Amino acid sequence: MSDSGDRGRGQGPAGQEPRRPGGGNTGGRYDRNSGPAKGRPEGDRPQRNHAERGGAGRKPEGEKRLWTSGGKPARGDRDARAVDPEEDRDPFNIRSVRPRHDDPEIPEGTNPKDLDRIAGNELKTLAKDNAEGVAQHLVMAARLIETDPELAHRHALSAARRAGRIGVVRETLAITAYAIGDFALALRELRTYRRITGRDDQLAMMVDSERGIGRPDRALELGRSVPRSSLSVPVQVELAIAMSGARLDLGQPDLALIELQIPQLNAKTAFSYSPNLFAAYGAVLEELGRDEEAEVWFGHADAAADALEFAESGGEDATMEIIEEELEYTEGDVEAPNEDDARRND
Repeated sequence: MSDSGDRGRGQGPAGQEPRRPGGGNTGGRYDRNSGPAKGRPEGDRPQRNHAERGGAGRKPEGEKRLWTSGGKPARGDRDARAVDPEEDRDPFNIRSVRPRHDDPEIPEGTNPKDLDRIAGNELKTLAKDNAEGVAQHLVMAARLIETDPELAHRHALSAARRAGRIGVVRETLAITAYAIGDFALALRELRTYRRITGRDDQLAMMVDSERGIGRPDRALELGRSVPRSSLSVPVQVELAIAMSGARLDLGQPDLALIELQIPQLNAKTAFSYSPNLFAAYGAVLEELGRDEEAEVWFGHADAAADALEFAESGGEDATMEIIEEELEYTEGDVEAPNEDDARRND
């Protein structure tokens, strides 16, 4: 297993991964528990907690995962199906946003400049004071999304109330809504974000939000509505995983496996998206009763996660995969050296 270090990272817009609030990646560290879930109670399958191996920064057991159980959000007595987010009748005013007096407190020292540069550029259309306040709320949402998603969501709501026409703000609100299990709000905000920006980089989360409100058929239809080739590679992988989960919701494990059989399913390389993809493939194999094959892919997922973690920690022995290709050429493709070349070589 090898890792190129920067492969799949920092490649600019063409290779950029979906952003977290404030500009980071939406996805967390790989968790073997987070494969596409079929509609059955938790506990039927042995828990696979990657954190038991002591991997720094990996998700603890029980953390919310991308793939919802049976396509239903676990939100107590709140029923997402009662809300149809198909039409956004309040695209900019955010009726659901809390009033000003309920804005969460901004800790002292929160620097608006800590916001991702690209996200910060989107705020330049706002008045300076307002832009700084919105930036601070986005920074806090990014900091809290993993540890306190409810508070992160309150910061996102405050930012949306002050800057509802800014794409990154609506994207942040969608991501935090998704994190707390409000899939109807997440889908509505993702549609608005898509309309404002024209981007499809959150298509996978849109597909999974459709699953979250109990519409796997609609999820598949949405996922097929955009040519895969128009998406960045990390988004293609996330979309394949979400589509696989929708197939499982419909009781189609064979098709769920096919959804994951994409070029990026290559155990010889480790990209940022590889651990989740390998684990999802293992989970579907397990659903099909192919336990031995599933364990092999879970092992690939562990190895990919370890390789990425080692590279991120600056390990001296981190390696890059070198691909050698034989080039075919004829004699006419090679220029004969002239006299000047011969003298230089002497």
